[in-house]
Amino acid sequence: MIISRNMTEATSLDQLKIGHRARIAAIDWACLGDSDASRLRHFGFDEGVFVEPLHLGPFGSDPLAVRVGRMTVAIRRAHARAVRVIPEAA
Repeated sequence: MIISRNMTEATSLDQLKIGHRARIAAIDWACLGDSDASRLRHFGFDEGVFVEPLHLGPFGSDPLAVRVGRMTVAIRRAHARAVRVIPEAA
């Protein structure tokens, strides 16, 4: 877990505004199923990694396109809720 910034600044990834970069502060692996947690790990989701939501699905819902490092992945909003991020300062 990132200790350098206050966790009160953290929000869930599904609440982060499109186009705003943030660093993953924590992931609630317990609220994800084993296969979902494994999938996120394989995509590079881990504490300290930068992420950026790029766009929502066709009706403003699922999936959420997220840049993780140099890769773009699609995840469900329910899974994005398990990811706590600290937005980058403007």
